[in-house]
Amino acid sequence: MTTDQITGGRLGALTARLWVAIMAGDERAAATVIRQALDEDTDPEAVLLDVIARVQGRIGEEWAGNRITVAQEHAATAINERAVAVVAEHPAAATEPFLGRVLVACVDGEWHGLPARLVAEVLKLRGWHVDYLGAHVPTAHLVAHIHHTGPDVIALSSSIPTRLPTAHATITACQAAGTPVLVGGAAFGPAGEYARILGADAWAPDARAAADRLERLPLGRPQPDHQPIDDLPHLADQEYTLVTRSRPQLVRTVFTGLQEAYPAMRGYDEAQLERTAEDLAHIVEFLGTALYTGDEALFSRFLLWTAGILEARGVPARSLSPALDILRRELKDFPRALGILRHATVRLTTTPLTISGAAE
Repeated sequence: MTTDQITGGRLGALTARLWVAIMAGDERAAATVIRQALDEDTDPEAVLLDVIARVQGRIGEEWAGNRITVAQEHAATAINERAVAVVAEHPAAATEPFLGRVLVACVDGEWHGLPARLVAEVLKLRGWHVDYLGAHVPTAHLVAHIHHTGPDVIALSSSIPTRLPTAHATITACQAAGTPVLVGGAAFGPAGEYARILGADAWAPDARAAADRLERLPLGRPQPDHQPIDDLPHLADQEYTLVTRSRPQLVRTVFTGLQEAYPAMRGYDEAQLERTAEDLAHIVEFLGTALYTGDEALFSRFLLWTAGILEARGVPARSLSPALDILRRELKDFPRALGILRHATVRLTTTPLTISGAAE
C-alpha cells in the first residue's frame, strides 16, 4: 500500500467519524474528531479540504435528495463551521504571515460563508495575512475596507449564480480601487466561465487551487482603462433590465396561469402553494441572470437542478413545463429570453436526471 493510499484511508476514516458526529448533532464530538486528528499530526489543510469540505458537500447532497430537512442542513453546517474554528485555533495551524495580504469576502447577498472561510484558513496556513469579512458583504463596505487596509488581492466568493450581477459590480469597484480580484464558488460556472466574462482577474475552483494560484503567479494591478460595459455588450438590448423589473408581475402571472394549466395545483395546501411561488420567483430570477451573462446554459443547469429537487420531493419534473410555456407567452417580444426558455425546455425533456438534479 502506498503512502497516498494510507493517507487517503486515514482521511476517509476521519470524514466518516465527522459525518457521524454531525448527523447526531453532537458539536462536542465533531470538535473532538478534528482536534484529535490535528494532535496526531494530520495536515491541517487536508483536514479542512479533504475532511470538513467533503462532509459539507455531502450535507448539500443529502438535503438535495430530501434525506435531511432544511433545519438539519443548517444545524449540520453550523457544526461544520465549528470544526473549521477548531482547526484555526489549533497550534498545528499557527503560521506567521510572510506573503502578502488578502481580503476574503462573500458577495453582497451571498449567505453561504463556509467556502470563503475555508479559503481564508487555507491562505493563512500558506503564509498570507488574511482579513476575512464573512458572508453578505455590501460592496461599499468592502471598498472602504480596501482603502483602510490596502490588500494585495481580493478573494471574492459566491455560490448562487443570481448574485452574479452584484458580483460584477463588486469586481469592478474593487478593481477601480486598484486591487485585483480572484473569484471562486459555484456561481462563477463549472469552469469559471462567468469569472472571465465579468472581468475578474483570476478564478479558482476551490480553496486549494486559489492558494496555488496566488503562490504560482501573483496578480498584477487591474488595467486602468477597463470599462465594465465592454464585458457584456448584449445588455444593450435591455432585456435583462426589463425582465428583472417585471419579476413580481411575471411571478404572479405564471402562478395564476399554472393553476389552470397544471390541475394538480388545485389540491395543494397553503405550504405547497407558498413553495410553488418561491420556485417560480427563483425561475424568473435565474432567467434574468442568464440574460445578464448571455449564457442560456446557466438557466438550463438551474432548471435541471430544480427538476431533480422536485422529483426527490415527490413533485413531477414535468410540472415545470407549463410554467415555461406561460413565461414564453409573456415574454414573446424578448428574443433572447425566448431562446433561453426554448433551450431549457429541450434540455428538461431530453436529459436524464439524478436525484440531485444534475444531468447524467
